[in-house]
Amino acid sequence: MMAHSASLPETDATFLLRERDFYLGLLELSLHQDPQPLIEGALQLVVGLVDATNGYLEFFGREAGDPGHWYSVGFPEEDVSSVRELVSHGIIAEAVATESMVLTSSALLDPRFRDRASVRQSKIHAVICAPIGTDPPRGVLYLQSAVAGKEIMAERSLHVERFAKYLAPIADHVVHAHGRAANQQIERLRRGLHADEFLGNSPAMVRLLQEVQAVAALDVSVLLSGETGTGKSQLARLIHSNSGRAGGPFLEVNCATLQDQLFENELFGAVQGAHSTAARRVEGKVAAADGGTLFFDEVAELSLTAQAKLLQLLQSKEYFPLGASRPVKTSARIVAASNVDLAQAVQAKRFRQDLYYRLQVVSIRLPALNERAEDIPRLARYFCEGACSRHGLPNLSLSTAALRALENTVWPGNVRELANCVEVAAIRATSEGASQIGTAHLFRQSSSPPAALATFQEETRRFQKELLQRALTNCDWNISATARQLDLTRAHVYNLVKSFGLER
Repeated sequence: MMAHSASLPETDATFLLRERDFYLGLLELSLHQDPQPLIEGALQLVVGLVDATNGYLEFFGREAGDPGHWYSVGFPEEDVSSVRELVSHGIIAEAVATESMVLTSSALLDPRFRDRASVRQSKIHAVICAPIGTDPPRGVLYLQSAVAGKEIMAERSLHVERFAKYLAPIADHVVHAHGRAANQQIERLRRGLHADEFLGNSPAMVRLLQEVQAVAALDVSVLLSGETGTGKSQLARLIHSNSGRAGGPFLEVNCATLQDQLFENELFGAVQGAHSTAARRVEGKVAAADGGTLFFDEVAELSLTAQAKLLQLLQSKEYFPLGASRPVKTSARIVAASNVDLAQAVQAKRFRQDLYYRLQVVSIRLPALNERAEDIPRLARYFCEGACSRHGLPNLSLSTAALRALENTVWPGNVRELANCVEVAAIRATSEGASQIGTAHLFRQSSSPPAALATFQEETRRFQKELLQRALTNCDWNISATARQLDLTRAHVYNLVKSFGLER
């Protein structure tokens, strides 16, 4: 009688070999001085161990708002950003919030997750997701299979859990090392540019300051673009103060408030007697900015007639004061800014194409606040400190929950809206005798009992008033920008403001 082999079934034997290779690989990787290959190699090993198709690993920052560090295997580059969003939504959020492993053979069928948009959109099936460390988690390990109904063996998830614990001290080391290097880089940039008011260590802020560093010394026109409240005026001043013209004047022209009939008088000035109010020679802003920088804010608000005159100034570096027979040369540098897409305005025939090309010799786009959400806590602390000092309030701090809430809020009004929110919250907290600003101070919910049911017309009017008020605030009461945002005419916006009795 032939003896049966004592060997394990092929599938089990294969897994044991894979398990052995996994731990041997970790041992070998631990000899690396640089943690980068250690982490990437370890992620590859654990993906292979559990037979996953994709793996994602993220180490969180040391405190709210600090940039994290992430690594992925198997995910196309364009999909990694959508996976990162799961850190605050869906399965990953569940693992981090409960500080325990999430295990499912099919998220699409699992009643815990099947109704979540992130699960349906990405068609997520088998998943093992484990927090790295506890109290609080230092990061998260996410392993996914594209195969529907694939069962995940309990013993394999045990190895994933052990691996996550193994990564906890490495996470602390990596975050500390990367954070120190990133902080040193941007602090050098900030000191070199004297840009103390541009707070934040996000990659977006690093790129912005690098662009300023490269552009400031160039004697060319610059076009700044970005949403309302991102800091275009401050950036224009920063470019000026880091240029060869820093010793010269910096003058700002708000094109939204510049009446068309006064454009030439305001910009080019007038000789004595040129018009009824020119009792003496009037110096225009172009002359006043000679040798310095002339900043045109909201340049899209200029009429086509005024645009033609500005184009002539850019092309010839000459202008005629009103009533003058000879042109005057100028050496002023032109910096312009717009919160609307000028390329689209050109297509719509609202902005001259030749002027657009003249203005954007160099263009810089300021990132929206939500594109650099990791900077929000630092900005919030700065605004809190400023509000307390300005209003003579006690020194308040923001709770961790408040910082997280600010970081996860959409800010259409960007930095300006965030500053207003924190300032109001500081006043509320002080009035309540609180020593710390909480989420309730930032986002106050009405505690009054519900009023009697309003009519359809009353509710519609209330909604319109709130929508208009919010749009005006977001656009800093720029009527033209508000009209564009709400897709209304300027006249209609003016009538609504008057009708609702709104005041700035």
